[in-house]
Amino acid sequence: MSHFRTSLSIRQLFDYETWTYTYLLWDEGSKEAALIDTVREQYERDLNLVNELGLTLKYTLDTHIHADHITANGLLRDTTGAEIIIHKNAAISCADQLVSDGQEFYLGEQVIEVMHTPGHTNMDISYKIDGAVFTGDTLLVRDCGRTDFQLGNTQAMYESLQLLFSLPEDTLVFPGHDYKGFTHSTIGEEKRFNVRVGGGKSFAEFKAIMDAMKLPPPRRLAISVPGNMVCGKLDEAAVDKS
Repeated sequence: MSHFRTSLSIRQLFDYETWTYTYLLWDEGSKEAALIDTVREQYERDLNLVNELGLTLKYTLDTHIHADHITANGLLRDTTGAEIIIHKNAAISCADQLVSDGQEFYLGEQVIEVMHTPGHTNMDISYKIDGAVFTGDTLLVRDCGRTDFQLGNTQAMYESLQLLFSLPEDTLVFPGHDYKGFTHSTIGEEKRFNVRVGGGKSFAEFKAIMDAMKLPPPRRLAISVPGNMVCGKLDEAAVDKS
């Protein structure tokens, strides 16, 4: 953990059903914590971990409105009082704060900065904190998010990736998903080895790669987006039918 101040801790959690990473961050001094990109089915796991570690959950931070899983944010707010944070373009009334690029949050002495990184959707944000960046579905390990639905935009994605690539090369990259067994990377690695945009690829090269992709829609799209528009507070029967 030499990249971080000694008082910052990070725990990476995984949902096997949707290949989603959730991150628990906390400041060792104040024990204030945040969860990034929660999964409804993992609500009890995450809440138990917060309690076991003696943490106070201050925020649940979403990188965007997810199309492949339902968030646990609403349930976690009910039990912990944690504020729900998402980009203003999400325009959801259940969030506590709709944030903009450059906005900052604090866990004790730790500063979390919002970076607007659209492309996968128009609301994608990455969260930067002392030596690390949590990139959601924008920058994945050796990959990036799709841009073919949910207000995606290939030009915006390319520009967002270039913005992330402007961070120090030793910045740790923690993605929102992984399908190949990777846990994290660095900005320097992705600038060199990312198959879609690395090695200095031009926008034309990147667009050709993205245009050639023929991906099926996410399996849980029909329930995930409506569910996340209400911060995961769906009727139990509706969730069970998914």
